[in-house]
Amino acid sequence: MNTMPQITLTKLDVQRLDKLLDPMKYPVDILETLENEIARARIVSHKRIQPNVITMNSTVRLLDETTAREFLVTLVYPHNAGNPDTVSVLAPVGTAILGLKIGQSIEWTSPQCRPLKLKVLDIPYQPEAHQEYDL
Repeated sequence: MNTMPQITLTKLDVQRLDKLLDPMKYPVDILETLENEIARARIVSHKRIQPNVITMNSTVRLLDETTAREFLVTLVYPHNAGNPDTVSVLAPVGTAILGLKIGQSIEWTSPQCRPLKLKVLDIPYQPEAHQEYDL
């Protein structure tokens, strides 16, 4: 990744994500990327997170700045991925957008060596903004 914008995670999301960090279930390189994101994040209470921050199970409107294509996805845990318009937190794009806020962009190179730049346009749904903490 070329730029590393500041990210914010909730303590509750970090606790849940820590349970995913099992090298017997997922590839080590993917888990290391997630661990690095958690390590560099600012951690706040799930009751104090701003509604403009992407948390787990948030629905996010993104702009692919390299193609000008907009799309809507929900960031989910791996066991909920595969449904339409969902992206796993363990997918490269899922890990990349976790903790970003509206207006921030993230750049990285896809596994196909294509440069990508995504910008967060909106977060139509964030569980914490609706006081939904039991996911």
